[in-house]
Amino acid sequence: MASPLEQFAIQDLTAPLFTIGGHHIAVTNSAVFMMGAVVLSSGLLLAGAGKGAMIPGRIQAMSELFYEFIANMIRDNVGSAGKKFFPFIFTLFIFTLFGNILGMLPYGYTFTSQIAVTFFMAMVVFLGVTLIGLFKHGLHFFSLFFPHGAPLFTAPILIPIELVSYLSRPISLSVRLFANMTVGHVLLKVLAGFVVALGIFGVVPLVVLVAITALELLVALLQAYIFTILCCIYLNDALHLH
Repeated sequence: MASPLEQFAIQDLTAPLFTIGGHHIAVTNSAVFMMGAVVLSSGLLLAGAGKGAMIPGRIQAMSELFYEFIANMIRDNVGSAGKKFFPFIFTLFIFTLFGNILGMLPYGYTFTSQIAVTFFMAMVVFLGVTLIGLFKHGLHFFSLFFPHGAPLFTAPILIPIELVSYLSRPISLSVRLFANMTVGHVLLKVLAGFVVALGIFGVVPLVVLVAITALELLVALLQAYIFTILCCIYLNDALHLH
């Protein structure tokens, strides 16, 4: 039986294109599925927005559902000031969602199960939100690390705690997505191995596998939602400092 972790291996699909610092740069399976997520999601959204029919079809209804879902998320968690950031947050949600779902397909690859990918996404959000806060509030942005109304003598305790909490955001944001997608796929691989090994006696593992697959699909949707809504919360903190 192949190792359950084998499915996360990065594979070069082409010859090295060029070399940087002794490292060969080539097109990998992770990069292919990233590009696939971009192409597939863009195609579906463009197809849904192309006709603009009064009575929407399935694809248009799905596109409008995504649009309204993210618009409401921003409105509820950021307010009117978050409208200008809608394109970025919408793109982030769609990219994460399709990355999670593509990994559920046979012979698919879940690039969101790579900590390098999720950490890069989290760092882009973290640095972007921090710069937005600094540009909007200047040095007053650092008041975020001392809760309003707290006694001054608690500053030596509260400021380090708030600072560590703030700096750990990209770690917690990336590890949450990476860990959930990795654990779920490992569990599916292990159960699938039991089904094959037991043959006709693998009915019970097969039923469990189908249930776990449905649960993993729900986790894929939920993790994209959690990743996006946390980004909205961080953006709200930078814009409103509370």
